[in-house]
Amino acid sequence: MAAKRVFEAWKGSNKFLFGGRLIFGPDAKSLIVTLLLIIVPVVIFSVFVGRHLLHQFPLHYAGYAVLVLAVVFNIYVLVLLFLTSSRDPGIIPRNLHPPEEEIHYESSVTVDIGVRQTPSLQFPRSKEVMVNGHPVKVKYCDTCMLYRPPRCSHCSICNNCVERFDHHCPWVGQCIGLRNYRYFFMFVSSATILCIYVFSFSAFYIKVLLDREDTVWNAIKESPASVVLMVYCFISLWFVGGLTGFHVYLISTNQTTYENFRYRSDDRIYVYSRGCLNNFMEVFCTQVKPSRNNFRAFVQEEVPRRPPPVIAREPEQDLGGDTRSKVQDDLDIGEDLLKISQRRNIEEIDEDIQSRGSNGPPHKTSDIDSILDSGRAPTIQSEARHSSRGRSGSLEIGQEIRASLNVSERSLEIGQEIRASSNVSERSLEIGQEIRARSNVNERSAVVLKEVHQ
Repeated sequence: MAAKRVFEAWKGSNKFLFGGRLIFGPDAKSLIVTLLLIIVPVVIFSVFVGRHLLHQFPLHYAGYAVLVLAVVFNIYVLVLLFLTSSRDPGIIPRNLHPPEEEIHYESSVTVDIGVRQTPSLQFPRSKEVMVNGHPVKVKYCDTCMLYRPPRCSHCSICNNCVERFDHHCPWVGQCIGLRNYRYFFMFVSSATILCIYVFSFSAFYIKVLLDREDTVWNAIKESPASVVLMVYCFISLWFVGGLTGFHVYLISTNQTTYENFRYRSDDRIYVYSRGCLNNFMEVFCTQVKPSRNNFRAFVQEEVPRRPPPVIAREPEQDLGGDTRSKVQDDLDIGEDLLKISQRRNIEEIDEDIQSRGSNGPPHKTSDIDSILDSGRAPTIQSEARHSSRGRSGSLEIGQEIRASLNVSERSLEIGQEIRASSNVSERSLEIGQEIRARSNVNERSAVVLKEVHQ
């Protein structure tokens, strides 16, 4: 498969001719109407008015000059129209990705069966730049994925960001921007001069006929085309003439049509104005910047990007497999610690009872193991069998043992709750520490009991 050229893979709404050498707007068909509005009146003028003025001047070649000048000036207007509508108005190339230097990645964690992270883009929608010592806010374009330069705007018709965007002109079927604004103004002003030219010589021919005829009506019947041209040029002059005057004002203040209409109600300082003369020099006497786009170049393959650096704590492990075995190991260790602490406490208490003259047989290891395996606290009656003289002391000791084992049973319940939790490793460590603290409490309770009996 042959590589595509830029104009073939263009994401905007533009239309290209001659292999990407000419670029038009999506409404380029309106150029046909504009061409007819310019060419037809000049043709009518040349045939029905200019031809009759060839010998109406004292100088022999003056009449020919009037006709030739009308045709040449008409061609000049058409050339300006072509330069305005068929060139890149200042389109800023799109980015394939958002600007990385402005992006801040954040991770949003969603827990369903496991833990997964979804990076979300967070970056400012606008930022400020300095222009002639004044802060100017530039906005981010979601379509082109770039921060628009100052005075740049996205044209919704062409679907492009255009540098120094003025407006989208339907009569030329193109955006008016940095690279074609000069030709647009020259086209409008030249069309104004052409209207004045055709109107003036059509009125002059009517005057010549009035000198020949008796009444105005007879002169109009002699050359109705002159009257039609005068009416047409008078109406057109209001449009192109008014547009020319408006853009003279914009150039003198260094504004664009977009800026003037959008910020008209605001008391804004014209930060781009450098004085009336310098503003005109900027438009007409500076070199037109080269296009940022090479529409005939081949599309370059996209370089694969590194995955975005998500700044977030990664999940330790999945909840299946290895994590479950770790949970079981942690719980087994916790149960072993409980049994060891309980066995040590019971043995110490049993020795204390025997030392105080208990008549009953001493506890056996099998009895202690049965108590630990059953997970239940020994009853007061079993403690009574170990001592005949110290029943009251044994009763207190049994209550302490019951309280201690209840704490141990609570620790086991907490361990079971850990099994259903996702953050098992951290919780297991906390439970281990809690078990250690409980064993210290049991040791302290045994010491206290000894002191009481003494």
